[in-house]
Amino acid sequence: MKLIVKTFALICIYCQLSVASATEQQSGYDKNIVTQQWHISLNTGLGVITNPLHGGDNLPVVLIPEVAFYGEKFFFDNGRLGYTLEESSRHIFNLITELNPETRFFVKWHPTNVFALASKNSVVFEQNQLENQQPRVKITDLDKRKWALDAGLSYHYVKDKHVFSLQVLTDITGVYDGNRAAVQWQMHETIGRLKLKPSLGVWYKSASLNTYFYGVSEQEHNSAAIEVGRSWQPYAKIDGRWPLGNNNSLRFHVAYYDYSALHESPLFEKKYSITAFIGFNHIF
Repeated sequence: MKLIVKTFALICIYCQLSVASATEQQSGYDKNIVTQQWHISLNTGLGVITNPLHGGDNLPVVLIPEVAFYGEKFFFDNGRLGYTLEESSRHIFNLITELNPETRFFVKWHPTNVFALASKNSVVFEQNQLENQQPRVKITDLDKRKWALDAGLSYHYVKDKHVFSLQVLTDITGVYDGNRAAVQWQMHETIGRLKLKPSLGVWYKSASLNTYFYGVSEQEHNSAAIEVGRSWQPYAKIDGRWPLGNNNSLRFHVAYYDYSALHESPLFEKKYSITAFIGFNHIF
């Protein structure tokens, strides 16, 4: 059972690096994707996902699987299960369901392999007055945050090299009884042999979502409960590939996620999380 939990944890964590290809396929930008067969690739290299919470360990990224299957309507893409409602050359509407990614910072999993990228950051960050007034709470002192399954709608508008996306999801498991939504712009650019996909977006997260994952109950704090309001959280990503043949390529991925809007939470040590990876990609 523990092995199953760890496996799902890794899927949730590494899904961040798989979003670039998932967006390309779900948005219909990749016109040449073959349906009715599995698409499997493996990224091997060095990377890290920084944990912004007190007591949270940075997560090393060494192996990143990407698994997708597209039928006529149903699809599975790197942890996301969906059904295409309507599709044209410019507009795509999908029903989607996926595990809520907020749990990734609370997973109690420590890799046995030791890499330099897995070491904790020793830089001291300046804190504002509000943060100094709040108690620091480590995630090791909190009750376990449960896995939540979200479901909703996604929409993609394709215009030349640009893909504009909107998705709205809600908790269907009754874990946090909230919702989240995102707006994203992504561009598909080719410079010589280099393929680049920069993305800009913003997440909206409801107060109930933020309070469940990043708030503190009276039992956890031995004092008054701390609630966290709704938030708008911008992010920026860039994914790059340099082909080395039909099935191999060099790959890099860098993403920045802003958490400064959650300043009410005493759990945060840093105001952001960074995902970085460089390595090789092989398509099976």
